[in-house]
Amino acid sequence: MLGTGLVKGFVETARNFVGTYTDSEARLVTVEYPEERLPAKEATRQFPFLVYDGADAQAGLRCVACQICEKECPPQCIYIVKSKDKKPDYKKQLQFYPATFDIDISVCMSCQICVEVCPFEAIKMDTEFELSNADRYGGLLLNKQQLAKDNEHYRRIHPKDAADSDAALAAELAKAEAKTKAKADAETKAKAEAEAEARVKAAGAPLAAEGGKTAA
Repeated sequence: MLGTGLVKGFVETARNFVGTYTDSEARLVTVEYPEERLPAKEATRQFPFLVYDGADAQAGLRCVACQICEKECPPQCIYIVKSKDKKPDYKKQLQFYPATFDIDISVCMSCQICVEVCPFEAIKMDTEFELSNADRYGGLLLNKQQLAKDNEHYRRIHPKDAADSDAALAAELAKAEAKTKAKADAETKAKAEAEAEARVKAAGAPLAAEGGKTAA
């Protein structure tokens, strides 16, 4: 029927209007921003940041400069230069790291594709949105020092996702440690077998010499 949608809209508006005076839970109260702020939702996302572990922001960066996020970024706002040397990661394996990692947040569209494609849990979405700057270009181009935030920050803003991320990294670390232990055990076993074989040969040599003398 013509005008049905308009009537439904008026009814909804009237219901909300009356509800602000009669329903204390559903009452529409003005939030006095910026003095008052609504708590951010778990799924809130604004711009990316780089996660690091430990106390040193640069030594603890999870990023290994694989450049997948740079290649997959739709607006091409990520710029990475891979290091020429390597540093140990959380699994004690030598990895490259970003000598340069810049994100132009004036171009970033907060699509989160960089987060989805990262295989190292190294880049996540922040909830900070008050990033207005008088410098339109340099002020909105963030480098790796500005992007680096510790894992505790990630746990505060996205507790569920951070727990899943920590669990995945812990599983990978346990797997790597088990592999290292198995390799060490195999090497120890091989060394023990080689030493036992050497002792047997050493013990057999005098017997062979004595047998030769008796035959003579």
